[in-house]
Amino acid sequence: MSIFHLAYNVGDLDTARTFYGDLLGCTEGRSTGTWVDFDFFGHQISLHLGTPFVHEPTGKVGDHMVPMPHLGVLLQMDQWRVLADRLEAAGQDFVIAPTLRFEGQPGEQATMFLLDPFGNPIEFKGMRDLAGAFAT
Repeated sequence: MSIFHLAYNVGDLDTARTFYGDLLGCTEGRSTGTWVDFDFFGHQISLHLGTPFVHEPTGKVGDHMVPMPHLGVLLQMDQWRVLADRLEAAGQDFVIAPTLRFEGQPGEQATMFLLDPFGNPIEFKGMRDLAGAFAT
């Protein structure tokens, strides 16, 4: 298995630590005064001080317009449900609240979209079988 790496900008590292570390449950890795790494569900994200990327809801997926660009991760359904419950209990605002899409079709998935405190869009997909990510 390969580990994906993505680096993007945030406005404040302490706020990022609270959101990614405390709320999402990601483990912090290396850091300096200008960036911090997190284990983002088995992948590496590097959050650097700077202007977050611009996004627009231009991606039509099923019945939803999703923010583009965005980053995301595919989780086993039980792991996704635990995260969705934690986010809902914390009062997290969603761009797309936890929902099931493509029910009964190849690629059936639960999804939720949210913005980090800096406006960066993140999608979390839940799948019963991660191999379904590539189903046609």
